[in-house]
Amino acid sequence: MHIEFLVEEPSAEAALHNLVPKIVGLQVSYHIHVFQGKKDLLNNLANRLRGYRSWLPADWRIVVLVDEDREGCLKLKKQLEEIAGKDGLVTRSAAGPGGAFKVINRLAVEELEAWFFGDVTALRAAYPRVPRGLDRRMRYRNPDAIQGGTWQALERVLRSAGYYKGGLPKKEAAHRISEFMEPGRNTSKSFQVFRDALQELAN
Repeated sequence: MHIEFLVEEPSAEAALHNLVPKIVGLQVSYHIHVFQGKKDLLNNLANRLRGYRSWLPADWRIVVLVDEDREGCLKLKKQLEEIAGKDGLVTRSAAGPGGAFKVINRLAVEELEAWFFGDVTALRAAYPRVPRGLDRRMRYRNPDAIQGGTWQALERVLRSAGYYKGGLPKKEAAHRISEFMEPGRNTSKSFQVFRDALQELAN
């Protein structure tokens, strides 16, 4: 089994390099293709999928990961599904339970950084001055429902703990936090859906 990941930014790539082996083990190979932002990914997705269609081996799958960015999960997921469908690639959602598929579309709600709030133990291991019990505070209890942008929230938390006074370096933070993340304990629902889909492929 081999997985081709299509992601919108380098911070997602940094996180996946740490997370994917923890989720699927070493028996699954993978490659990550990074686009220049979400708009670039969406604008070029059809051509990329069309190219895959002509040569994709039977045991390869494509996973598209984008931030929801307050666009509405259903609207964005529908857009991704339609792009794949027009190019003749069956998605996991379209195939239904037990059906054959080539593409999995997944959203980070509302942004990748919500997944880091879903594992505060990892966040504190990477940045020990982050306060204990952060995940018990009302604002952070549901990572996918954090208001005002999750990367902005992460930047505020880290700055208040004495880190990155000049601004959050997203790729560096993604790498550091994801090193300590344990997929089985993450409380972000969008992460759980992503994790479960990858585990299904590996099994």
